[in-house]
Amino acid sequence: MKKKVLFIAALFTAGLSFAQDGLTSKKGVPILPEAGDYAIGFDAGNLVNYAGNLFNGAAGNAAGNLNLMNTNTIFGKMFIDANKAYRGMVRIGFGSNKDVTIVNGIADPTTTFEDEVKNSAVNITLGAGIETRRGKGRLQGFYGPMAMITLGSGKVENTYGEGLSATNTNGNVARTTEDKNGSTFGITIAAFGGVEYFFAPKMSVGAEVMWGLNFNSTGEGEKTTELWDGTAVVSDTQTIGKKSNFGIDVQPNTVLSLNFHF
Repeated sequence: MKKKVLFIAALFTAGLSFAQDGLTSKKGVPILPEAGDYAIGFDAGNLVNYAGNLFNGAAGNAAGNLNLMNTNTIFGKMFIDANKAYRGMVRIGFGSNKDVTIVNGIADPTTTFEDEVKNSAVNITLGAGIETRRGKGRLQGFYGPMAMITLGSGKVENTYGEGLSATNTNGNVARTTEDKNGSTFGITIAAFGGVEYFFAPKMSVGAEVMWGLNFNSTGEGEKTTELWDGTAVVSDTQTIGKKSNFGIDVQPNTVLSLNFHF
C-alpha cells in the first residue's frame, strides 16, 4: 500500500510542471478528454509494485512475473463528448505451463524418473458500458452501468515416468492422470463508480468499484485416475458435479488503473 501511495504522489508531482488551470498544459495541449477522444487503460497494480521495488532495491519485481494465467484485462473508452463515453473491456487469455520433477524409482530406488505436470487454461472476459463524468479540474468523478460475460476452462494433466506394475503398485493408491474442469460461464450486470486524476495531458490514474448482480455456472468436469489392481493397470474416469453461484455485492473492479487518451 505504501508503494502505491508513493507512486501516485510521484505522478502528482510530475503533473505540477504543467499549467495549473487544470485544462491545458503550458504548450496549450488540453489535459482532459474531449469529444471524439479514445482511451486505453490497464490495471497498473503490477507496474506500481515494480516501481516500488526499483526504489527499494527489492528482488522479484512484478513486471517480470506477468503471464497469461494472471487476471489481466484491457479496457478502452470512446468519448461522445467531454462528459460521456462508451466503455469496453476485453481479456482473451490462453495459457499453459509445465513442471517436471525428478523422482527416485519405487521398484528400484537407484533409478530416477521424470514426473510431469501440465496446466492449461482459457480465460475470456468481454464487457461494455456507458460512463458519465463530473468535475471541472484534473480530478474527475465517473459512474454508469456495465455488463460483462466471462468464459473459462482448465485442465491438469499428470504424466508419470515410472509406470504401475507388480513391483510398483503406488501403495495401492489411485493416482490422478487428468483433472478437467467443466466450462465456466459468468454474467455480471452492475453499476460502477470511481475517480480519475489527470497528472499530465490526456494521461491519468484512476480507481473504481462495482456493485451489482453476478451469476456463475460451471458445467460437469472429469477426473481420471489409474490403479494397479494386482494384475493390470485399471483406469477410471469420474464425473465432477456441476456448480453455480449467485450474488449481489460490492467488489473492486480496477484497484488502480493507468489511462492514456488520444
